[in-house]
Amino acid sequence: MKIRLADIEVDYRTAGAGDPVIMVHGLAEDAGSWADVQARLRGFATYAYDLRGHGNTDLGQAEGTLAQLGEDLIRFLEEVTGPAACVGYSLGGTIVLWVAAERPDLVRRAAVIGTSTVVGRAAAEFFHERLALIESDSKVFAGALADDTAKQILSPDANLAEVVARRLTAVGNGGGYINAVRAMADLNADPLTPRLAEITCGVDVIGGSGDVFCPRKAANIILEHLADSRYHEIAGAGHLVSIDKPVEYADAIHSALQRSD
Repeated sequence: MKIRLADIEVDYRTAGAGDPVIMVHGLAEDAGSWADVQARLRGFATYAYDLRGHGNTDLGQAEGTLAQLGEDLIRFLEEVTGPAACVGYSLGGTIVLWVAAERPDLVRRAAVIGTSTVVGRAAAEFFHERLALIESDSKVFAGALADDTAKQILSPDANLAEVVARRLTAVGNGGGYINAVRAMADLNADPLTPRLAEITCGVDVIGGSGDVFCPRKAANIILEHLADSRYHEIAGAGHLVSIDKPVEYADAIHSALQRSD
């Protein structure tokens, strides 16, 4: 399905019936990364959309800011679902937390997975390196993305080539990836962390025990600044929890959405 929101046409997928849940994917992914979770959730109407410049959503007048990506989610909530629970993975989790702080009237509950609200110097350098690659040599970037993906998966049974191929398709011409990486790199100088105190809804923070991209330290920073939060760790999972532990991943999200206030 598609809907026009300001300067972009947004592509999204729906499943199920019940209270609305918005699902926001991570960097180098698209709405299809939520397909397994959407199929497993019961009792909810889920909406997974392609971020600006990812998958089948237009890049529009990209500003390279978290605020713009957050405003895209706000428009989706206002125009498609109304107030809803929001689930975000990695980059998507950062967007969800920004919106929960900016528009608490729209976010009833939040669950974030493998998410950071501040980017250290090493991570910022990593983002800038990837920007330089994708802007100069798409083939070298594809190899780097394959290496990055391998480091995000712990399961020896994962089909790495298939996962990488899906991610490269989601990246497309690279515009959305560049836009999102610039937004995340800015969290080095301007962390989202101070704004977490503005969030009024309950937030579940989910992490993989072997996540080296967003380790427990990143989750602890978020938890320490929220008024109502809890943490759930998925054993044996790296950053790509959906690949390593798909059943446990869906179960943790389902539990977060059912939690009473």
